[in-house]
Amino acid sequence: MDERRKSWWRRPWIAPLAVVAIGFVAFSLPPYLGGDPSRSRVPPSFPFHYPILVAHVLFGSVALLTACLQIWPWFRRRYAAVHRRIGRAYVFAGVLPAGLLALPMGALSPFGPVARASNVLLATLWLASTVTGWRMARRRRHAEHRRWMIRSFALTASIITNRIWGPLAYLALAPQLGGAFGHDEQLLRWTVAGLSTWLGWVIPLLLAEWWLERGASRKNPAALARFEEV
Repeated sequence: MDERRKSWWRRPWIAPLAVVAIGFVAFSLPPYLGGDPSRSRVPPSFPFHYPILVAHVLFGSVALLTACLQIWPWFRRRYAAVHRRIGRAYVFAGVLPAGLLALPMGALSPFGPVARASNVLLATLWLASTVTGWRMARRRRHAEHRRWMIRSFALTASIITNRIWGPLAYLALAPQLGGAFGHDEQLLRWTVAGLSTWLGWVIPLLLAEWWLERGASRKNPAALARFEEV
């Protein structure tokens, strides 16, 4: 069978990805729907932090859920017009507002300077890759559009991997609270946050780059123009 014409059920990563994304949103979103700042999982660090955080979470949920359909090859081929409409929602009702709101939150994060630097850089790269991918689509440079949107998706999904690294970093470092951290719990929290934020997006982005280069290296120049169909 032509690799580009695989049936939807021959993409075994689609369903687990959708389940993880939906489950993550179902767990993360409810505390921010009631307008109660006491339920926030992030302590406020500046005026209007909570409403900005709520808006970021809402727009980020749109980005995460719509991305699952956008990276599904079968769906893109069969429903090209719907793919374009959902793509606009991903960009303009998801990444752009969520990324712009992430900039002040990242710069003023209560989790220390290392986490602040990571969050600001993540938001900047997220916005840049998404806007570049959208511009490539507008110019009908579809292979480049797909490459940039895969990078954008990797950064979108980093919110999930961030939640994995945090507990692992805490379990590894907590026994050193009385030694390396001198019983400074804030320093421990900042270190855990710094590790989880950097690892949360750097590793998915590196994996995306590896996958893109691996896929491109298997294609001849004529086939590269059809890369978006794989």
